[in-house]
Parts: sequence; C-alpha cells; structure tokens
Amino acid sequence: MTKIDDNGRLRQASACLSASLRKKLLPFINQLEGTAMEIRLRLNRPLMIICINSKYYITADGNLTSSINDKYMLTVTKSDIEETFQSICNYSVYTRQNEIVNGFVTMQGGHRAGICGTAVIGNCKITNIRDISSINIRIARQHRGCAQKLYKQLKNDDGGVLICGAPCSGKTTVLRDLARILSTESEKNVSLIDERGELAGTCSGVYQNDIGMCDVYDCYYKSDGMIQAIRSMSPDVVVCDEIGSSDDVIAIEQAINSGVRIIATVHTSNAEELRQKENIMSLLRFGAFSKIVFLSDRTKIGQVSKISEVGEFLDT
Repeated sequence: MTKIDDNGRLRQASACLSASLRKKLLPFINQLEGTAMEIRLRLNRPLMIICINSKYYITADGNLTSSINDKYMLTVTKSDIEETFQSICNYSVYTRQNEIVNGFVTMQGGHRAGICGTAVIGNCKITNIRDISSINIRIARQHRGCAQKLYKQLKNDDGGVLICGAPCSGKTTVLRDLARILSTESEKNVSLIDERGELAGTCSGVYQNDIGMCDVYDCYYKSDGMIQAIRSMSPDVVVCDEIGSSDDVIAIEQAINSGVRIIATVHTSNAEELRQKENIMSLLRFGAFSKIVFLSDRTKIGQVSKISEVGEFLDT
C-alpha cells in the first residue's frame, strides 16, 4: 500500500492545478498544509483556499490574504480552468465521463474535484458538462485512530451504525478509520463500497489510504456493490458513504435480511434534518441501524457530539 503522510495532502491535491496557479500557491503550502480543506476555482474570480476556520486568497503580487480586493487578487482564467480540469482527468476526459456527469472526479489519494458548468441534456438526463466555470478540490485527509473512541463505544453492539454530519464534518474520515479498525482489531470481514473513490483512494488498483483488511468495491454504485459483496465476499460488515437513494434502501434491506451489519453515513446536520429524509427514516423503522452517531461541525472535524439509540430517536 502506498503510504502518504497526511501532512502532504494539500501538496498532493494542488498538483492538479494549472502551472500558473500552482506556482502562486506553492510558497504557502507549508503554512496551510495542516488546515486546508478545499481549493476553489471560479472563472474570473479570485482563487480561494478554505481552511478549518478561515478563507484565504492570493494577491496578484504573491501575498496571502484573508480579504478580497478584486483589483489586486490572483484571478482564475479560462485557461487555468481548462488546464486544471484536464489534469484532474489525467488528460483523458473521455475515460472519466461517468464521473463527470455526476458532477465530480476522484483523483489519486482520494481527493475529489467537484465540477460546475453547463449541463448537456440527452434523453432527459445529463450526458456531459461543458463550459466548466467552477472547480472545487476537496482535500482528502486520513486521521488514523480518529474512530478509536467511537469504536470502543460501539464495540459491544452488533447492530448497524448511521453516522450523521454536515458537509466537511469528517464523516468520510471517521468511516474510513472505523472500517480499518473493524477489519483489523475485530477481525471482521468488511466490504467497503467506495462509490466515489474517497474511502480507499484507489489509484490503478493501489489503495492510497490505510483501510486495513477491507475488501474494496471501487467506483461501484453503492447498491450494486452491496449486492455483489453479499453474493461473493461473505461480509460481516458492509461499509458505505452517503446513503439516501431508493436503490440504497433496497440493497441495505437485502443486506440486513442476509445477516450483514451496515455502517453508513448520511448528509444531515441534526436530528430535525434527519427526520425529513424519508428513505433514511424507512431504514430506521426497518431496523437497519441500532445507533445514530451525530458529528460536530466543521470546526471540530470527526468529533462525536451525540450517540442515540434508534428506538429513542423514533419515539421522540
């Protein structure tokens, strides 16, 4: 397995930037390395680096600032967008088409580039994205051991676990580490359904992140990956990120009926938002999960704020 120091993640993610943007960002890599979460490119707008508690921009003369003055900012050009996009796709846009139409491309190391532009519609669905105007590079970080405390709290519970949190609250980071611990310390057969390539960070079949002894279904649709895992890998646990579709519900119900434990995440900031998600609520009523874990906000990435019993949650 390729070992990547977490302190090198910003440098790795920024390697896809156009040569001109990369040159301007390079002097600040060490300063921003530990806290950078996203690099945002918007056409004809200042380059933005989002950190845990702040946002930074680079001035035209090469200084770092936390305020915008449009006259003096390093702005992103059309050629910057085009060069960065080509680099993100490893200069083979056609081979990444399935990801592009879903609005993101996963890069080496598990970093994910969100893409915004003009939709090309065919047969009532998006077939391509052209005239790309924004790119958001989310920096994947691996915090080995961050789920250890949660694991100890859940160790004696064989039921499913639903991890809830807002964007950038650390859901994927916690999920990855929990899968690693379950597959090593608990010696469980864990099937990791890595639909977006963020959990294992697979590149040319090589895992960039430490996912222990998991069996990885890389870039499978979650529902397809779960069904195939049940049929062929005899998992004790199936782990997947960001559930919510009707197909996910059907696959999870089939997994539960096959005696498989599910550990998954869902985008939701609090209990009230969770109650608005009918597909998730149907899974809770079905008994797919016994515990609901709520994470803190992006200022306390990966920290658990509350663990609820599903029965108590449904009764309130």
